[in-house]
Amino acid sequence: MLVSSSNTTQKTYYEILSVREDAGIDEIRTGYKAAVLNTHPDKLPKQPELTVSDDNEQEFLVVQKAWEVLSNSQSRSLYDKELAASRRKVDVVANEIELEDMNLENSNDGEHEFLYPCRCGDYFGISSVELKAMGVLVGENGEVEINDSNFLPISIILQCGSCSLKVRLLIQANV
Repeated sequence: MLVSSSNTTQKTYYEILSVREDAGIDEIRTGYKAAVLNTHPDKLPKQPELTVSDDNEQEFLVVQKAWEVLSNSQSRSLYDKELAASRRKVDVVANEIELEDMNLENSNDGEHEFLYPCRCGDYFGISSVELKAMGVLVGENGEVEINDSNFLPISIILQCGSCSLKVRLLIQANV
C-alpha cells in the first residue's frame, strides 16, 4: 500500500516516517516525532504572506495515519502484507500457447523465429537463439530438440511487438 504525494511519487508509511521496514517501535516513535515537527501546521515557519495550505495539512494527516498504522502491531502486520502484495508483479496473459502453435520463420543465417499472431495484427515472437539460452535446441527444420531427460517445463511470458497483450509460452519435453 503506497501513499501518493503531491509530486506523484508514492511513499510507504515507513518512508514517510523515515524508518526502515524492520524498525522497532522506538525507532518508529522517533521517526514520527521528527515528521510531526516538520509537518505540523503550528510548527511551520510563520510567513505573513502565506497561509497554511491544504498540501501541508494533508502531509500532516498522512504522518498521523502512518503513526496510527505502524504503532499498532496488528495494523502494521496487515499493512506489511498489503505492501508485500502490492510489490508482487502479476502478469496477466491473454492466452497460453506452445511452440507447435507458433509459425516458423527461417532467416538466412540459420536462425529461426517462432511467431504467434496477436489480435492487433502484430506478433508475439521468440528466436532459436533465445530458446537455446534456455536449453531448448531448434533443429534445421525448426523441430525442437530437448536432449536432457531431467528437463523441467518452461513458462515464458511473451509481449506483443506493438500492443500490451501478453501470452504465456509453455515448453515441455516430449516424452
